[in-house]
Amino acid sequence: MRPPVPPFTEETAPQKVRAAEDGWNSRDPAKVSLAYSEDSIWRNRDQFLAGRAEIVAFLTAKWVRELDYRLIKELFAFHQNRIAVRYAYECHDKSGQWFRSYGNENWIFADNGLMTRRYASINDLPIRQEDRLFHWPLGRRPDDHPGLSELGL
Repeated sequence: MRPPVPPFTEETAPQKVRAAEDGWNSRDPAKVSLAYSEDSIWRNRDQFLAGRAEIVAFLTAKWVRELDYRLIKELFAFHQNRIAVRYAYECHDKSGQWFRSYGNENWIFADNGLMTRRYASINDLPIRQEDRLFHWPLGRRPDDHPGLSELGL
């Protein structure tokens, strides 16, 4: 069981989104992978993944490239066992170039609350360090830090 579980409600859908955001902000591939079913299928940009082992390998490589990663997710819509989110994250590469990446994800969940499908579309925008908006210590975004809508993103 990975609560909250479907069918999602006005109360539980945002909880599921925040749990996903918190997991990804941990930058712990093994921990993050536990939110997905053993046979979870992903499309991430132009990559297609199947199963937790591929998810862990993907996330491990991602967070080697994407340094000082900070993510904000926002609920877009939900119905039954599906959730749509929009999100943005900031990170920099090894050369010090900062990026803000904008994305949308569509999620499908099993009855036990594990995600079985994740479809992600993402665009990267180079930004100057002084244009960063996500300023909190690495890890979970503080509850009082603005979300995407409050930041005008």
